[in-house]
Amino acid sequence: MIKAITEAQNNNSFNNIQLIATDMDGTLTKNGKFTSDLISALETLKHKNIDVLIVTGRSACWVQTIANYLPIIGAIAENGGLFYNNQTNHCQFLTQIQDLATYRQKLSSVFKLLQQQFPQISESEDNRFRITDWTFDIENLTASQLTEITAICQQAGWGFTYSTVQCHIKTLEQDKALGLQSVLNDYFPKLTSKEIVTVGDSPNDESLFNQNLFPVSVGVANILDYGDRLKYQPTYITSKAEVAGFCELADILRKQGTDVVKIPQEIRD
Repeated sequence: MIKAITEAQNNNSFNNIQLIATDMDGTLTKNGKFTSDLISALETLKHKNIDVLIVTGRSACWVQTIANYLPIIGAIAENGGLFYNNQTNHCQFLTQIQDLATYRQKLSSVFKLLQQQFPQISESEDNRFRITDWTFDIENLTASQLTEITAICQQAGWGFTYSTVQCHIKTLEQDKALGLQSVLNDYFPKLTSKEIVTVGDSPNDESLFNQNLFPVSVGVANILDYGDRLKYQPTYITSKAEVAGFCELADILRKQGTDVVKIPQEIRD
């Protein structure tokens, strides 16, 4: 059962948090846009020496820009496909691709297979800039159709997930949790799972709610729209939706906490 975020505040569950790994769309946005409240919250967290790592399904080109302009430590793009280190401007592939042209052709073939069954779907505007996945817009697709698409992709040997804005064809091994674990192992090896809080709002964040991997997780209130579709549920839920929920978490962290360890040299250099 999901607990109210106030329970975490009352039992000091967030006292040792040093890193927030958060989704973007629907979690850091309001009606699809960043707000002044978000920037203020990120600056407050930075002042508290709590790092923020965005873990999003958005494309590589989008995320490179976001990582550069926001006060965050970095960002994982394409649902665990790539990592942009904001301190070094270095991009690290988290999904291994031997031949990019061949890989993209295979993704295109799966998309065309889906179009035969669902002719209304269309390639997302940013798909041409993607590397590790293939996306199409989620509008006009029902929950049952999304379930059917998942099955078709799996039968073809591919993975599938979706957010509030897009559907993603990807490798079976690619998801946000695996990508995040890879980054944690490389750049934050000393952090324990109880020093990390994961945050999200939709089905492509589901792996971040796996309590065997991330025991401290938060869903912003709009995650309840997908409650019956999630295998893993967040530990806590905010009372507010979208970015207001993230700010609710940030405010609790501002009031709680302990001394924070230094950031690993690999990040700071």
